[in-house]
Amino acid sequence: MITRLLYLARHGEQEDAATEAPEAGLSERGRRQAGLLGERLRGRPFAAVHHGPLRRAAETAELVAAALPGVPVYATELVGDHLPHDTEPAGLPPAYADFLAPFTVAERVDGPRVTAAAVRRFAGPAADDAGGTGTLRELVVTHAFLIAWLVRHALDAPERRWLGLNPHNAGLTVIRYGPAGPPNLVAFNDVAHLPPELRGAGLPPDYVI
Repeated sequence: MITRLLYLARHGEQEDAATEAPEAGLSERGRRQAGLLGERLRGRPFAAVHHGPLRRAAETAELVAAALPGVPVYATELVGDHLPHDTEPAGLPPAYADFLAPFTVAERVDGPRVTAAAVRRFAGPAADDAGGTGTLRELVVTHAFLIAWLVRHALDAPERRWLGLNPHNAGLTVIRYGPAGPPNLVAFNDVAHLPPELRGAGLPPDYVI
């Protein structure tokens, strides 16, 4: 096994961000965010870029990959927009309970199942049949829920703690999975590549950093 450096990025801001319609692509701000994220990552030796099937994730991955020539890009349902855990609302603050209430029975079953498969695929050291000792870098362009879940998973925090983790559009999170020892959260919500006016899209004003 070799070290995996998993780079996670939330998609850029989408058009009609208030409704988050599945078919919506990126806004002009979102395209700028994605382009700047690509420039931030230019020159990193990525093995692959993976993205979810929704248009906003696919467009973000395409713009980022333009700065990573030769790196293959793959679409996968594993990193789509899913409810990661059927979190019991009892005992949660009212805002979280209200947030969870609209999810259907199917979403509460299918989302955690797909998320568990994503954890098996990405959250751990990488296999290396040649017995090497290098580092595998993969970029996953995904959605807020999966990033929050993978951070919670890396920190071995209680399952409900995925709630309250709010990745920024085009923010960068990096988790290191080595062959020995627990995962290391290298970075979370890094938006140093974005100017202030492109940070915190869709989040409360005091989330802007």
